[in-house]
Amino acid sequence: MAIPVIDLAELHGDKRSKTMTSLHEACEKWGFFQVDNHGVDKKLMEKVKEMVNGYYDENLKEKFYESEMTKSLNKNEKISDMDWESTFLIWHRPNSNINQIPNITKQLCETMEEYIAQLIKLAETLSELICENLGLDHNHIKQTFCGTKGPSIGTKVAIYPQCPNPDLVRGLREHTDAGGIILLLQDDQVPGLEFLKDGQWFRIPPSKNNTIFVNTGDQIEVISNGKYKSVLHRVMAEKRGNRLSIATFYNPGNDAVISPAPELLYPGNYQFGDYLKLYSTTKFLEKGPRFESMKTTMVNGHHG
Repeated sequence: MAIPVIDLAELHGDKRSKTMTSLHEACEKWGFFQVDNHGVDKKLMEKVKEMVNGYYDENLKEKFYESEMTKSLNKNEKISDMDWESTFLIWHRPNSNINQIPNITKQLCETMEEYIAQLIKLAETLSELICENLGLDHNHIKQTFCGTKGPSIGTKVAIYPQCPNPDLVRGLREHTDAGGIILLLQDDQVPGLEFLKDGQWFRIPPSKNNTIFVNTGDQIEVISNGKYKSVLHRVMAEKRGNRLSIATFYNPGNDAVISPAPELLYPGNYQFGDYLKLYSTTKFLEKGPRFESMKTTMVNGHHG
């Protein structure tokens, strides 16, 4: 099986319908996919990776290998309550904390801000395409995520350091992502990321040519009323070298109110007799409009 690849350049032309179908199937059957021709400057992406790796080497590496976890691993002790990762979190919107990160350079701050501005545009484009495939207004996710201060945009920067005993620890334990749309700029050499697909762990290869790996989080599952499910994933520790992961989250604002889109809900709380009345005149028509009519009836209070 090959990971779905969504080529955004094909949205403009006679391949649009096929591309939208591919995106729908990726969201519904996989929960993750790669995006090519995404509009994010690839030289900028390389610069971000280079500078983050430099920051790790200068500020985090020595401390990580002196940690109690590393000492436990060197004693061949299995570790089940910690992750083999060196990480820090940057918040971008609605408020930024990037200048508060110890020893971060002005150049890295400026480079990351330029990258995030482009990535937000991509996240919003994907949110619109997802809405279109769900039959929602194309701004539905953006408006839902806004809250009073706009969406929450953050980046988890992680290095999964070379591990001497990868069988004794996970790089990152199994989980789904809490938020909305996750856009991952990952290592182009070292593997480790795995997603659960049809009951089997599916290895995600390193990203080549700076494609962006995307997965959907718990809030997209809720908004889609379970149609687009968030998927368990994990990171395996690796002997072959450090793995870089720069995961940006396009999430709802903290005070955003999340619920399934009303258009995707079945009708409810009606009397069966009312349904039969409608059914008697629409039996040989599509059932979808019948369900929508029942929803309208209940909203308007026409019961019985």
